[in-house]
Amino acid sequence: MNTLAAPSTATPSPPSREQLLYWLHEAAEIEHNLMCCYLYAAFSVKSGDARWSEEQARLAGGWRRIITAIALEEMTHLCLVGNLMNALGSPAHFNRPPFPIQSGPYPADFVIRLQPFSQETIAHFQFLERPHTAAMDDAAGFEPPKQYRRSAPPGRLSPGARDYATVGELYQTLRDALEAFVAAHGETELFIGDPALQVDAALAPLPGVTIVTDLASALHALDTIVTQGEGAGSEAVDSHFCRFTCVAEELDAAMLADPAFEPAWDAATNPVMNPPPTPDGKVHVTHPENARWLDIGNALYTTSLRCLLQGFATTDRAAKAVWLAGSFALMRATVPVGQGLAARPATPDLAGPRGGLTFTPLRTLTTLPGWCAAEFMAERLGQLRKRAEELPVVPVAGETPGTWDGVIATLAQQQKRLAALSTGRIREAALMAPVHAAPIAPVAAPVAVAADAAVVEEARGTAASVLFEARRCIHSRHCVLEAPTVFKANTAGEWIFPDTTDVATLVAVAHNCPSGAIHYERHDGGAGESAPPVNTLKVRENGPYALHAPILLAGEDDGFRATLCRCGHSARKPWCDGSHVTAGFMSSGEPPSGVVEPLTARDGPLHVTPLRNGPLQIEGNLEICTGTGRTVARIIQTRLCRCGQSRN
Repeated sequence: MNTLAAPSTATPSPPSREQLLYWLHEAAEIEHNLMCCYLYAAFSVKSGDARWSEEQARLAGGWRRIITAIALEEMTHLCLVGNLMNALGSPAHFNRPPFPIQSGPYPADFVIRLQPFSQETIAHFQFLERPHTAAMDDAAGFEPPKQYRRSAPPGRLSPGARDYATVGELYQTLRDALEAFVAAHGETELFIGDPALQVDAALAPLPGVTIVTDLASALHALDTIVTQGEGAGSEAVDSHFCRFTCVAEELDAAMLADPAFEPAWDAATNPVMNPPPTPDGKVHVTHPENARWLDIGNALYTTSLRCLLQGFATTDRAAKAVWLAGSFALMRATVPVGQGLAARPATPDLAGPRGGLTFTPLRTLTTLPGWCAAEFMAERLGQLRKRAEELPVVPVAGETPGTWDGVIATLAQQQKRLAALSTGRIREAALMAPVHAAPIAPVAAPVAVAADAAVVEEARGTAASVLFEARRCIHSRHCVLEAPTVFKANTAGEWIFPDTTDVATLVAVAHNCPSGAIHYERHDGGAGESAPPVNTLKVRENGPYALHAPILLAGEDDGFRATLCRCGHSARKPWCDGSHVTAGFMSSGEPPSGVVEPLTARDGPLHVTPLRNGPLQIEGNLEICTGTGRTVARIIQTRLCRCGQSRN
């Protein structure tokens, strides 16, 4: 269904593939530019201020979350345009001009620059996202430096630009052009790209990402972009335009009630990393310490783009998962750097403006050769990690040293994954790559899992061997009740006798062991344990979390089964050791059901990261169930209490 009501802008004859790609390249640049502008504004919103009232703190936090969520959807749009380009036989396009963007690349009324959160900035965002039916002027201070028209003579072979008043109108042009091409030449002539290049929702944790393989899916992708923001107005309450309108109304009311309210840092407008040839209207970030922050922030940004491009360029799904997970992890790591720059001086003149992440692009962004791409990027991540470890950090309001520890841990983890990929260990690297992770949520410092002695007893049998890891055992008693001739508890010396029953029984007992203390190795040629078709977490009454999934615990393979402490008393954290019993821990195993929406995918690697002095961070496809099996939530990212004190 066409969600656009704009007048048709169809060309009189079908455009060439080159012309379609020209417009798609421009659309990708606009989405990319808007994402950066929105993130810059969100980074500038303060995390807190002692002068704020509770209501002002609530408003500021809400504004930051709204703008960040909109930026995330701009990333969706960028990926959808990338899928469209791949479907038409072209690589995805993630290049863009540096900020501030001069006149010419886009229509004259598209003034695109980095500016901190303010009433004028939000009004400008409303203007950029306005539907074609909304008659409104841009915010004060965003007047175009010159007026011009862009057009290409009809019938010209070389592709060219055309003007449009709104982004929605650009997508209407693309829609009409795709339909005209298919009407003239057919779908198979247009969609010549390899479907294996497509990035789907299981690979990209973005709202609305879909693959493009034919005209229907291409039009659906364009409609998703429009209904989420560009061109969708009052008829879509969740559109970017409507959400920015809500922020504008709340901000106006808050400033009217208290003109002294300062929700954002006085971050620079048009910050630049390098000395500008034309310095007017720009702020060169030269503060000795903060310029180093800016350097690594831009390196994180450009490295995430390289990983994103490699993810779109490879057809191997396991490798795609590694590249895309790396890209999103680096985007998350960029968040505290951007927020930190907005809170710190741009220059040695402390009375001047504060800094800001400049999103300085690489001169060119091209796909790296497959034979050396992972090695190239692992080397780069090592350089970033070394610099991050050297970087001096003096926390300001809203920061903790642990935040930067999380950035360093992310860099080390991604370096390890790409190093595995470079040596051909694709399965290992893919298992270490989360299928889902919010791209631009802040990182937090993980806790290294204690490397205590993992003593594994092995009882070798004729058809299969049983392996037992005592430190994981929570005495669920499936073993001694279901195979009493095999497992003879409270017996001195040898106590596991695999040959006293058949292999099927041994396998069933192992699979029923929730903690993963029991494993098996078959010698009869039968299949070993495999990942479940659905990842599940069962909340045990007055006890631990029981996980069944391909578990990556703090980045390390932890098998398919684990019971993790949620009472806070275990001496073997993050695993349960039964301390909930002696501690008298009380917490329901039958929590109420929430909104349970279907997941696009239900399996895949599950990343479990114990955060320092905090919860378990979960990334991946997961169904949370009660002890009796009732599903209470389906998630792709959450945090679960591990101290026993949460009321939720």
